Amino acid sequence: MKELVVLSGKGGTGKTSIVGSFAALAKGKVLADCDVDAADLHLLLSPSVKQESEFWSGRVAVIDEEKCTQCGLCQELCRFKAITDFKVDPISCEGCGYCYHACPVEAITMKESMSGHWFISDTRYGPLVHARLGIAQENSGKLVAVVRQQAKQIAEEKSLDYIISDGPPGIGCPVVSSLSGADLALLVTEPTLSGMHDLERVLGVCRHFGVPALVCINKYDLNEENTRQIESNCLSQGVKVEGRIPFDNVVTRSIVQGVPVVDYSDGRVTREIKRMWDILSMMLRNGSKG
Repeated sequence: MKELVVLSGKGGTGKTSIVGSFAALAKGKVLADCDVDAADLHLLLSPSVKQESEFWSGRVAVIDEEKCTQCGLCQELCRFKAITDFKVDPISCEGCGYCYHACPVEAITMKESMSGHWFISDTRYGPLVHARLGIAQENSGKLVAVVRQQAKQIAEEKSLDYIISDGPPGIGCPVVSSLSGADLALLVTEPTLSGMHDLERVLGVCRHFGVPALVCINKYDLNEENTRQIESNCLSQGVKVEGRIPFDNVVTRSIVQGVPVVDYSDGRVTREIKRMWDILSMMLRNGSKG
């Protein structure tokens, strides 16, 4: 069992569209949507939910009205302005516990909060593990870990060859949780200044965790000068650029239809994604370090 995680230093680079196409191309895999803050892989795969579970994480302050003497100390001390009229706003509360320790009559308790849900679903391409974080909830890195753990369990039970994870953008805690322990990372970027900048940041995260990385430049022909700059920077760091996907409106049309582009068209985008998957799958099978 090998795990491929697809990341991007910034949002909107086409990462999920590529993962959806890999889902259609790969055999013997389980899919994991680790972008729990804004999950959207299900829009392409139309999953049928088979199991739904609650995700409990973090703590929220709760005031016992019977014990409370309304001294106002908690309201005065709360830096997040989460307590008004001696009631706690669970969205504003950061769960720091300062009010809990400061209350002179012990009227405040810290209770665990239900932060979201995770799901195991069936799709036309195989099993999918995905999640939905609640509004204004945190600990998304912890929820990512749950998603990956469930995906690995399914892969082991069904003797599947691959875990293909759609990772979150950026370089924060959810990215670290998605990346650590993976066999290979595919970094999707675009030939813009922000794309170039954020690619460097996520490459640094991959190096830190010792995960071999390859780069795919999506819509490379929109600015070929920037594309050459990305290729030059990657070459200087010993990172291979294995994918150069051209801009084509067929990708947008396939998204509107809710199907991966490789199932929608046989054009140049599909050919490049298929070529890229052949390379990635061979590297995963051979245990290559890129």
